[in-house]
Formats: sequence, structure tokens, C-alpha cells
Amino acid sequence: MSLKIKSILQRMIELEASDLHVKVGVPPTARIHGHLEPLEFPAPSPKDMAHMVEHMLTEAQREIFETTREVDFAFGVPGLARFRANFYVQRGSVAMVFRHVPVEIKPLEELGVPQVVRELALKPRGLVLVTGTVGSGKSTTLAGMIDAINTETAGNVITIEDPIEFLHRDKHCLVNQREVSTDTASFLEALRHVLRQDPDVILIGEIRDSETMKTALTAADTGHMVFSTLHTIDTTQTIQRIISFFPPHQHQEIRYLLSNTLRGIISQRLIPDITGNARVPAVEVMVNTSTIQEYIRDATKTHLISDAVQEGFVAYGMQSFDQSLMALFKTGKISLEEALRASSNPHEFSLRIKGIQSASDTSWDRFETSSEEPADTSGDFVKL
Repeated sequence: MSLKIKSILQRMIELEASDLHVKVGVPPTARIHGHLEPLEFPAPSPKDMAHMVEHMLTEAQREIFETTREVDFAFGVPGLARFRANFYVQRGSVAMVFRHVPVEIKPLEELGVPQVVRELALKPRGLVLVTGTVGSGKSTTLAGMIDAINTETAGNVITIEDPIEFLHRDKHCLVNQREVSTDTASFLEALRHVLRQDPDVILIGEIRDSETMKTALTAADTGHMVFSTLHTIDTTQTIQRIISFFPPHQHQEIRYLLSNTLRGIISQRLIPDITGNARVPAVEVMVNTSTIQEYIRDATKTHLISDAVQEGFVAYGMQSFDQSLMALFKTGKISLEEALRASSNPHEFSLRIKGIQSASDTSWDRFETSSEEPADTSGDFVKL
């Protein structure tokens, strides 16, 4: 079966699939450009699945799997690719998901993200969050940001990941990658000691609880550059999620700390391109200006952040999702149908396509009349 799974993974790579699903009684199924498609392999039996568990997991991973009924890990297949895997149990039988992790880390310029993302990556201190749903390209963008730091600066970069996905080689930086359960007991344990490891840059694979969030904010507040991810869909929801990690009596304290340490929020959605053979990122970018700092601190004004993002295109390089979608549509990268489907406000978006807008709504004026490109869409897009 080990040879068979290698053949299935090889077929997954040939089809440029992002994920592979394997479960008992169903042919292996790949997610190709966002759509699930069965592959031309027989459905595995319970014995096949047990064989894969036995041969693919280390002894420590098998113990975790037997205790918790799920385990995350990453592995490489020589000559093929690197993968992130999750084994779990459903209806009493083993199931598996494999995600392709490209060996090559693509530069930010090739990912189709705005130039301001690079500027945020190279900030000397503070907190930058990359957000989006599962499979929205967060890890790919973060890898590009760390690579930019590794290429253009000299410092000590420490990552805490579960599991390690992209492998970074030392360029101008020392890059130390720590995997939860292999190199450290947990995110929290690693963060308790990370400030004694002389870091310049800290990457936390995911913020999952209030203690991790508070530690990240404290590290950013003490002069370090901190990157992490959250499963939120836009800037406003991200800020609300951060506040909600903490009890009500701490909300004002956290708002002040966040307003001072946050440098920016990058939120992503992957949209099928005009050919249907790839997906391109629609990216909302918030840069923490003095106005947005005020909106973060004052709970009654937090809802105004989305307007400030739309209005901050020319001065700060910010853009909303709908502005990003408009740029992708006008440059022929995506269809109108996909733009409307992904839009935060489809009705308003449709009216703008027709040249109709409210007389009092001037938030897009400079975006639409600027001679600058709203996003660098000339590069090759990563197929995810």
C-alpha cells in the first residue's frame, strides 16, 4: 500500500491538486482548482488504511493517533513533493487528507498580492496577521513574507508551526523552525521561552487561544516582529475575534495593546481565474494608521474600519476585498460571475460595474481614478 499511496500522491501532483482525500470505500478524491474529483484508483479497504497508519506514522505519532483519534504531521516524498497530512477517524474507520506543500517558496511578486504586503513584511517590529478560511493561501503568503525577510534582512527568525510546512533555508537570516509535538510540547510552551532565544522575527503558525494571543501581542509590544494567522474572513471580523479571546473586563486593555502593536491585516480569498484552471487571490489589506488605531480603541467606532480601508488605497496602499475583486475583473483575471460570487456586497459591486454609485459614497473615487495599479496582477499566480 505504501507504493500505492505514492502513486496516488504522484497523480495528485500531476493534476495540480491542492488536497487529496482518502477514506474507506470511496476512490481517492482530489481537490483540483477548488473542485473535488475522484481519481482512477480503487477504493481502499479498512486493511489498506490500517497499513498506511502503520507505515506512515512514527511511533510517537501513532500514540497520539490512538489516544486522540487524529494527528497532524508533514512529510516529504523524495523526487516528488512535500505534504501536510491529517489522519482522523470517521464512522469508526480511518480517513486521511493530504495537502501539497510546494518545495519552492514563490516570491511575493509571483503570488499576485499587493506591494504593500512586502512593506508590511519588512517592518522592524509589530504584529502582522494573515487571515482567511482553510485553503485560502495563508501559509503560502506567510512563506513568501518570511522569504522576503530572509532575503533582504539579517536577523534570527524563529517559527513555531503545527506541522512545519514550507522549509526555509538560511539566506541572510538564521531561520529556526520548531514543530509542535516534535521540537516543542505546544505553541504556548514554545512562546514561553521564545523571547530568551534572541528572536528578531517570530512566526506563530496559528493563534488558537487567549494565552497565545496575549503572548504574541506582548512580543510585538517589546520590539519584535510577529506574524501569525487566524481563521477570519476580513479585517473587522479579525479585530472582533481577537477581542473575543479575552473576558469583558480586559477588552479595553486589549484594544489599546492591539492598536499600538498591530501593523496590518492581510485577508485572502482564492477565486477561480477566467480559464478555470487556476485560482487567484483577492486580497484585503489593512494598514494600521492613526485613524484605524482610534477605531480599534473605541468599540463604538470599530465598524468604521472597513470604510477606512476602502479610503486608504492611494495614501497607504490599503484595499478592500471588493476593490481587489474589481481590479482582478477589470484586468481580465476573473469573470464577473466569480467577482459577484466572492464580493462582500454583490449589489453594490454590480452597480459599480454599471457606473452607478451613491452621491455620498466617495470611498472608491481615488481608487477608480488613480493612475496606479490597485494590485500587482502581472505576475504568475500560484495554482492552489
